[in-house]
Amino acid sequence: MFDKHRRRRRERRVRPGDGRALKPFRTWQLLHRTLFHIDLEEPDGAVHRYEVDVHHLADELSGSLDPEEKEPTPPMALYRDGRRTHVANPPAAFPVPGGVIEVARTSYGLSRMHHVPDGGEARLLTPHPRSAEGLRARLGRRFPLASRVLGAVAIVVLLVSLAVTIPQIVELVTSVDEIAARVGTFTSPISLSAELNTALVIAGALAATERALTLRNHWLIDADTTWTSFT
Repeated sequence: MFDKHRRRRRERRVRPGDGRALKPFRTWQLLHRTLFHIDLEEPDGAVHRYEVDVHHLADELSGSLDPEEKEPTPPMALYRDGRRTHVANPPAAFPVPGGVIEVARTSYGLSRMHHVPDGGEARLLTPHPRSAEGLRARLGRRFPLASRVLGAVAIVVLLVSLAVTIPQIVELVTSVDEIAARVGTFTSPISLSAELNTALVIAGALAATERALTLRNHWLIDADTTWTSFT
């Protein structure tokens, strides 16, 4: 029930595109743009390529757009055979033959880029080979052991970050007089220096980015970024 409700909400974020052509992906764009594709068979038996273009720094689209005005660069857009069919603010569910393409992101990158058929398992789209996700996928294919170690280290860093951060947040919250009067105060057993806290924040950001590049997302491991994907 929750998944169906979330899907309907994401479908309502989608608006028609203007049919313009997809611009080529350039390597220098990998820090602020990414591109994924999937080939899907339509009811007539023909196979068409669907591509999702994501601009991380683009402003959100306004609620309505005058058809006479030039459409700004959308945060997310769906293309069919190189022509823009839909645009949306994240998270969104783009309509495609036999299902939708669900797209969501966090502060560190994408958390979902999957084709979800009306019946069957969701399937991850293929990243452009020169995108950040494509380069990370190539690393995984060429050096699978190193890739697994990198993924495991990212998990450990994020869990350590949670273990350190949660007690500090609880201590901060219970230091408020009104809350302290009701539940008492809490003193975190973990106290790090400013330098160590800074290092942990940087390590956590790198670990979260690594998780985003592989589109891995877990409600606990990625707790500090997951909430942005639930809307």
